[in-house]
Amino acid sequence: MKVVVTGGAGFIGSHIVDQCIRKGYEVIVIDNLATGKRQNLNLEATFYEADIASPAVRTIFEKEKPDYLIHHAAQASVPGSLKNPVADATTNIVGTVNLLEACRLMGVKKVIYASSAAAYGEPEYTPLDERHKKQPLSPYGISKYVPEYYLHVYHHLYGLPYTAFRYANVYGERQDPYGEGGVISIFVDRVLAGQELRVYGSGEQTRDFVYVEDVARANLMALAAGDNQIFNISTNKRTSVNQLIEELNILAAKPVTVKHEAPREGDIMHSYLNNAGAKEGLGWEPHYSLADGLAKTMKYYQKLSQNQ
Repeated sequence: MKVVVTGGAGFIGSHIVDQCIRKGYEVIVIDNLATGKRQNLNLEATFYEADIASPAVRTIFEKEKPDYLIHHAAQASVPGSLKNPVADATTNIVGTVNLLEACRLMGVKKVIYASSAAAYGEPEYTPLDERHKKQPLSPYGISKYVPEYYLHVYHHLYGLPYTAFRYANVYGERQDPYGEGGVISIFVDRVLAGQELRVYGSGEQTRDFVYVEDVARANLMALAAGDNQIFNISTNKRTSVNQLIEELNILAAKPVTVKHEAPREGDIMHSYLNNAGAKEGLGWEPHYSLADGLAKTMKYYQKLSQNQ
């Protein structure tokens, strides 16, 4: 089995690549390294440095003739989408359509697509299920949601099967704590450096934190299940920022100092996703508790800091 993973040098994509290779799949990585890192690349994968919106994509597909596409390459920054919505749409919408065309022409068997919970916008109820109203609050949310329509159309017109995922807050090894990474990678980095944690608001705001290895496993399961469906991938549990800090306190075995600042305008107070659809349609559920996932993440960053 030959699988193309776009964004395979990135945070989530590189974990998907590793799991595919452990399964014995032949893996092709397409990544322009805008945010992905060479050190994340699995040496057993074939790597093409290319932009998903470029003509090079079709050439790669013609040469490699893949069976499946797992598509995670994206412009993934909400502020970046506000600063440059054209670039955001070019990567996330035009780039996805470019890939779908290559899949159609080369007879790819199925597409797995990483959409986003940003498609939902402000929650009208929680936990959010897949039927919740879609009202994105940023160009990024729009540009991740629009390809879901293209997937439906390519299936309807050309018989190309797909599975799409809307992720909760993914965390784990290889997430960049220096950019606009998730709160966990930022907090872990600051805890290890002995720096105070900056919390906007009371810390009672809640999120649904799902470990990256669980997310990667869902992608592999979708190669053989969940055709033409869209699933939330989440823990279906709410964790407050304050609870997260308590867990980090335990792992750090030293006091963690916190500085509270004014709430950020536009931040959603409570959000978590219903994962019943993935349980029923994929047979997937998370294997890692927050404590276990945090322990693995902390160990990774400790080792990283020692090697620097």
